[in-house]
Amino acid sequence: MKAIRYYRYGSPDVLNIQDVDLPVVGDEDILIRVKAASVNPLDFHFMRGTPYAVRVSAGLSRPKANGLGTDMAGCVEAVGEKVTKFQSGDEVFGARGGTFAEYVSIHQDRAVLRKPANLTFEQAASVPIAAFTALQALRDKGRIQPGHKVLVNGAAGGVGTFAVQIARAYGAEVTGVCSTRNVEMVHSIGAHHVVDYTRDDIARIGLRYDLIVDMAGNHTMFEIRRLLTPKGVLVAVGGPVKGQWIAPFTGPIKLLALSLVVSQTLAPVLAKQSIDDLIVLREFIEAGKVTPVIDRTYPLSEVPDAIHYLEQGHARGKVVITV
Repeated sequence: MKAIRYYRYGSPDVLNIQDVDLPVVGDEDILIRVKAASVNPLDFHFMRGTPYAVRVSAGLSRPKANGLGTDMAGCVEAVGEKVTKFQSGDEVFGARGGTFAEYVSIHQDRAVLRKPANLTFEQAASVPIAAFTALQALRDKGRIQPGHKVLVNGAAGGVGTFAVQIARAYGAEVTGVCSTRNVEMVHSIGAHHVVDYTRDDIARIGLRYDLIVDMAGNHTMFEIRRLLTPKGVLVAVGGPVKGQWIAPFTGPIKLLALSLVVSQTLAPVLAKQSIDDLIVLREFIEAGKVTPVIDRTYPLSEVPDAIHYLEQGHARGKVVITV
């Protein structure tokens, strides 16, 4: 099969498409013919091995796992002898490592489900990691409730487009922050209000929010806290990475430390793959409450170009790989 492989850290130039063996299929595994995958910031961090803490799990001097990609959607090609949840021909979506490839295998109990019938393979492949992040930020860290006023800073990106829709699905009043070219799109996916940051500074508007999900990281802690209600919650998702050693961790550490001495809750979030959360997301999708937003698609051979585009930070929604 064809798959993207890399054997050293670096720019997208380290990625190559190669002929490799088909994955091994255990007794409780399913073999999936990948139809589409999607790109996440996780991919370029592992590709570059930065910040350097990534290498603790990925490999100190060179990557231990040579594949990239986490999201996928496709068709079940074969099943192990003890598989009971799937059969050949099922259309599925989910998350696992090494999805920039023509085939992947995954245990039937991992984060994989039958694909929502109302999504294409490309749409389904764009869901898992970005939507896990948005859901866990809003529900688990943010404790979102109906009627909450929620601000999504970075509403036009991969996580942001899901955060706007999921917050709306939970009954919140949603304000999205984005650039001029994305205002109409953010309105169209359910934001009640949209702030164009090129024209208005949210730090100067004077409104207060029960929950802020911040992907942009472009305001000081003082400015952000002024936007929160006295018991409000800030959830920081990603944001600019400054430095490669200790610096990337100072932001989350400051959030957690400050949260101990103020009435507001300030917390970072790092998404976890979860079959239960994938079920929740599928229910939202099937009910028409969440629809993935796709910016661009690239063929498998152009994964380096797709990652380079995502690294520039201007993608609207998700960047998808067709296989």
